[in-house]
Amino acid sequence: ANTGDIKHTFRSLGWEDPLVKELTTHSSVLLCYEHLNGSCVKTPYSPGPRLILYTVFIFGAVLTVFGNLLVMISILHFKQLTVRSVESCWYFGESYCQLHSCFNGSFCYASIYHLCFISLDRYIAVTDPLVYPTKFTVSVSGMCIVFSWLFPIIYTFSLLGTGANAAGLEDLVSALTCVGGCQIAVNQSWVLVNFLLFFIPTLVMIVLYSKIFLIAKQQARKIENLRSKTGRCSNSYQDRVAKRERKAARTLGIAVLAFLVSWLPYFLDSIIDAFLGFITPTYVYEILVWIAYYNSAMNPLIYAFFYPWFRKAIKLIVTGKVLRENSSTVNLFSG
Repeated sequence: ANTGDIKHTFRSLGWEDPLVKELTTHSSVLLCYEHLNGSCVKTPYSPGPRLILYTVFIFGAVLTVFGNLLVMISILHFKQLTVRSVESCWYFGESYCQLHSCFNGSFCYASIYHLCFISLDRYIAVTDPLVYPTKFTVSVSGMCIVFSWLFPIIYTFSLLGTGANAAGLEDLVSALTCVGGCQIAVNQSWVLVNFLLFFIPTLVMIVLYSKIFLIAKQQARKIENLRSKTGRCSNSYQDRVAKRERKAARTLGIAVLAFLVSWLPYFLDSIIDAFLGFITPTYVYEILVWIAYYNSAMNPLIYAFFYPWFRKAIKLIVTGKVLRENSSTVNLFSG
């Protein structure tokens, strides 16, 4: 690989990443594998930005894993709650690149379908609480969970495994194929399908949560009218349930908003790239990807901020009191 070949390849495709353009203006080009033919171009970073990027990414990964572990341990243990970016090169081989890309896509879609079914669960709980236990049974919940995992896995592995995502982009794929690279090209047709698979459940969530908030507002108005007529506070069971469901809906609504803020820029950029010749600079694309990944770290923070019982569960886990006998029966809802 040399400067002239790289320039010619990208210009012949009408596709010039500004970063590649900058690199190819120098007499020599850094490569992922210096002594190997067909190596990818390596993007150089100075020590300062490299340290900052590694710190941000490592912190995000630790926060994501630790935060979600706290959520899972809390739910599983306490009985009351049971119901490639910095280096620019890929050094893990082609097979793992394919596997990584498949699971990456699967996990991303699984997240949104879980949120979609949760919004449906909250909608039924708020709008029809009397029949809710008969509608969202354990078996129904199980089917929702299975679908949320199985459909994304089948879709993503089928799309990337068969190579349908790159149909019509053979020249671009050929130009991008090099030792030390892990880039997945998606054509216009499939990028639209990907966006629809993101947009449709997102639209469902927006509609359901909008209805939930309207209903919550109506309930609050009725309760306030009742209090003004009776001259005393209403502490009936129905009032307490309504208040709890509204709070749960508000918290999950914030989780959905965080999901949108994280993922929408990435999906919009994917569409723009597919129709305008992949014009997004590499570093911008990586930033959008990591913004999307950071969504996985947001939910534990949202739960910790809004739920006192979760903060208490975290305290018991971190201090080691969770290892005590009968700790699973601790009352998390008491002061």
